Amino acid sequence: MADIGHRPTGHAVVVGAGIGGLLAARVLGERFDRVTLIDRDALPDEGVPRRGVPQGHHAHGLLSRGREILEQLFPRLTADLVAAGAGTCDIQNDVRWYNDGRLLRPAPSRLRGLTVSRPRLEGYVRSRVAALPGVVVHERREVLGPIAGPGGAVTGVRVLRPGHRPEEAEEMAADLVVDATGRGNRGTEWLRGLGYEPAPEDRVDSRLVYVSREYRRRPGDADVAAMIVGHGTAVPRGGVALSAEGDRWLVTLFGMGDDVPPVDPEGYHAFAAGLPVPDLHHLLLRLEPLGAPRLMRIPVSIRRRYERLGRFPEGYLVFGDALCQFNPSYGQGMTVAACEAVALRECLADGLDGLARRFFGRAARIIDVPWDMSVGGDLRFPSVEGPRSPRVRLLNGYLTRLHAAAEADPVVGNAFLSVANLQAPPQRLLSPGIIARVLRPRSRRGAPALAEPEIRAQAPAGR
Repeated sequence: MADIGHRPTGHAVVVGAGIGGLLAARVLGERFDRVTLIDRDALPDEGVPRRGVPQGHHAHGLLSRGREILEQLFPRLTADLVAAGAGTCDIQNDVRWYNDGRLLRPAPSRLRGLTVSRPRLEGYVRSRVAALPGVVVHERREVLGPIAGPGGAVTGVRVLRPGHRPEEAEEMAADLVVDATGRGNRGTEWLRGLGYEPAPEDRVDSRLVYVSREYRRRPGDADVAAMIVGHGTAVPRGGVALSAEGDRWLVTLFGMGDDVPPVDPEGYHAFAAGLPVPDLHHLLLRLEPLGAPRLMRIPVSIRRRYERLGRFPEGYLVFGDALCQFNPSYGQGMTVAACEAVALRECLADGLDGLARRFFGRAARIIDVPWDMSVGGDLRFPSVEGPRSPRVRLLNGYLTRLHAAAEADPVVGNAFLSVANLQAPPQRLLSPGIIARVLRPRSRRGAPALAEPEIRAQAPAGR
């Protein structure tokens, strides 16, 4: 736990008890002696999907950096979840990665992953947060908006209990209010109600559609913990098979535009047969389904640029998906929220005055890398609208060559996965050593004898 120099005091309210809100509440508990989490859903005790998180039915990725931070915030998290049926893996050696139809060469690495469903992870984190001293979780209550004092600072929220009318909403005082309401947030409306301009937005619509299905997992189904088939410009389809607790495979297929995975079982398998590589389809043919496919149309990716606002109320923050919602096919959202929690902890150490300005600046730097990666990836597809700068075109061309090199060279693959897992900055891919390997003639590539020690020397142990 961080040393913040004084005993916790005051009251913080977090609106939204998803992953982002829970992580915010965890670090706020170090600064405030009371933290209240409010969610309009009924929050299940067991790890099952809930109405307010419809994406919970689909396969989720927790990147290596995200797992490290969660383990720091919640010691024993990995061991506890493994005891409940989750799995751990070496993200390079135990996961079959296909990028542009090319298999990234497996090799031992320091990139550690956790294979677990989103509901199970969220339920576990919620139980740990709820057990913290001074934390109270209110379910089935709706926050109608923040309350501002005479000077414009936020001083609390209006809360509506089940079965009550809006005019019967109660006022809850707070020293800090955090909007962690996720993709369905009303931050724009709330800011306007307080007399502030909303944040400018960057938007990219990938027109992505998910369809997911669960299958029974038995020993010998596959020799990997997960299989990830990225969609490419030649075949704009992709899929993920993730081993999870409950002896299940969580399988998510995705397509873009009008190429939508069907929800009938036969059509679902036929769509999988059209993926860039056959491995995932062959896996499905061996598995026993546990339910019908479920469809989800992915909302537009939105980045709200709060760091660019000249005026913003004191006593108020925006966090997690309410700050930036990513294309989920890149698996970045939960890890970015974890990185924001670390940034929030560090910003709180300097007090509450000017907290929003400090935090939004730090959060913007955190978001820059995954946003550029996912948006750059989306802009490879002609159907996705957006400016394609020479830099974006150059980097996408370079990544095509990098994926080709990573088929034979595990050092190149490790560099890519380290950046994708937010363990290394993007500049790692443009270091002289990696560029030389990427541009090396294919005839000179091979299984390098020094692959494992070189990977271990290059791979960062964490930030």
